[in-house]
Amino acid sequence: MSTGSRKEVGDQSAGHSPQTKRKKVAAKRKGLLERLAEGPVVSDGSYCFVLERRGYVKSGYFTPEAVVENPDAVTDLHKEFARAGADVTQAFTFYASEDKLAAQGNTAAADFGVDNINSEACRLAWEIADQYGTLVAAGLSPTPSYREGKGKAAVQREFRAQTDIFVKHDVDFMIVEFFGHLEEMLWAIEVSKEIGKPIAASMCIGPEGDRDGNTPGQCAVAMAKAGAEVVGVNCLFGPSASLKAVEMMKKALDEAGLKAYLMCQPIAYHTPDVNKFGLVETPEYPFALEPRLLTRWDMHNFAREAYELGVRYIGGCCGMESYHIRAIAEELAPERGGRLGEASAKHGLWGETLKGSLRHSMTIRCGKAYWSKPPATGRPFSAPYSTPLACPK
Repeated sequence: MSTGSRKEVGDQSAGHSPQTKRKKVAAKRKGLLERLAEGPVVSDGSYCFVLERRGYVKSGYFTPEAVVENPDAVTDLHKEFARAGADVTQAFTFYASEDKLAAQGNTAAADFGVDNINSEACRLAWEIADQYGTLVAAGLSPTPSYREGKGKAAVQREFRAQTDIFVKHDVDFMIVEFFGHLEEMLWAIEVSKEIGKPIAASMCIGPEGDRDGNTPGQCAVAMAKAGAEVVGVNCLFGPSASLKAVEMMKKALDEAGLKAYLMCQPIAYHTPDVNKFGLVETPEYPFALEPRLLTRWDMHNFAREAYELGVRYIGGCCGMESYHIRAIAEELAPERGGRLGEASAKHGLWGETLKGSLRHSMTIRCGKAYWSKPPATGRPFSAPYSTPLACPK
C-alpha cells in the first residue's frame, strides 16, 4: 500500500495535530450513543454532489482529493452544515480507499497518497468540530477491489489503510455507508470494530433490497448482529423509498429481538420512478437533476415522518445542501430541547420572516398552510416521470 505523498500537504503541527487536545474535547462533549439516547441526532449533508456543482469534485470519480487541493472549500461546507444545526461533521473520506483513488485513470492516489487525503479530511473536520461542538465521523465506502472479486483480505486491507488514519485522528465514530452488497458491508463493519468506536452502518438500498437479493430487513439484522449500533440506509433514493426501507428494517429488528438505533439519509431528489438501483437509473443523472430537487418544506415533512417512524439519526446524502439540513434541525427543534443552528437566526419557521415585508403579497405567504402546497415546476414540456435506464449489477 502506498502511504507516501508526492505532494506534501497540511502541516499538522501548525493546525490540528492528531490526538492533540482530544481528551479535553471529549470530556466536554457527549458521544454519539449518549446523544441518540437523549433524542434525534441531525447529521450533515452532501459533499460529493455539492462540491461537484461548486467545481471542486470531478463527476464520475467523486473522490475527495478536494481536501488537499481546495481545503477551504471543504471547510466552508463543513461550517455551513454546522451552522445549519448539524450535530455531526463527517470527514470527507468517501471513496478514499487507495484502489478507488487510483481507479479508471484517477491520479489522486499517486499525486497525494491515501494517507494524506484521509488525514487531511479528518483534520479539516476537527477544525469545525472544535468550533461548533459537533461529533467527527469518518467513513468507509465500497471498493473497486470488491467489485473485481479480489476477496475479503484484499478488501479489508483497503479499509484498514483508512482506519489506521482515523485512529490517529481519534474520530468520534465510524460511518460505514453506500454499500450495495451486504457482504462487503459486513467486512467493513468487522474492520471498523477493530478501532473501538461506535458504528453507524447504512446500505444504499431501497425497499427491493441489496444487489444480491437480501431484503432491507435481512440487511438490518445482519448489520446489528455484526456490531453496528446504528443501522439504516443512505443515498440513491428519495425520502419516501428510504423511509419504506427503514420501516422494513425496523420490523425485522423487532422480530429478531435486536436493539439498534435507526438512521436515514436520503438523497435530495424525488425518485418515484426508479427501480432497484435508484437515482443512477434516471436519464437525468448526474447533471440535470434540479427539477427533482426537494424543497426545504419537503425536508420538514421527511424529518417528521422519520422521527415518528423511530429514526433517530437523521440527515441527508447526495444533493443535500445546508438549507435542507437546517430544515431537519428546525422541524425537530422541540425534540432537541429547542436547539437550533446559527443559520436559523436568519430564517423564520415556515416563512415567518416574511411578516417583515412591506408587501401584502409577501406577508400572506407566512405559515405552514401556505408552504405545504405542492410547488409548480415551471416546466410544461417536462414529463413527470422518466424511463429508468438499465444498470449493471
